[in-house]
Amino acid sequence: MSRREDYERRTEELLEPIAAANGVSIYDVEYVKEGSDYYLRAYIDKPGGVNIQDCENVSRALSEELDRVDPIPDAYILEVSSPGLGRTLKKDKHLQASIGQEVELKLFKPIDKCKEYSGILERFDADSIVIREGESERSFARSDIALIRLALDF
Repeated sequence: MSRREDYERRTEELLEPIAAANGVSIYDVEYVKEGSDYYLRAYIDKPGGVNIQDCENVSRALSEELDRVDPIPDAYILEVSSPGLGRTLKKDKHLQASIGQEVELKLFKPIDKCKEYSGILERFDADSIVIREGESERSFARSDIALIRLALDF
């Protein structure tokens, strides 16, 4: 397990009781470096969506718990937010919850001279993701997908 994965796992463990106490669920936790700064991001959700007060309450409680346990020796910036409308689908639980919804795929390399596809998420397994484009289905190897997220419909 990488250092990043360990920090994310340990943070998620600390966050679980805090999320439950605040009536929210954990969507994702990520530890990333952007420029010269490290960010520890916790994404929370609930039916109907989270509000600023949910984020503030969880952020304060998580910050206190991270200070108490100190699982990350590096300096970092803590952010707690909603995953947003165009949320990235990183985990199988995210994909499962999004079956039947429109998604956007971005590929590492073009297929048929195209790197971006959209359609209805039909199904997935460990190796592939299948979307429906109109009347036809298209399968993509998960290893070819750089990003998959919910489509924003304006």
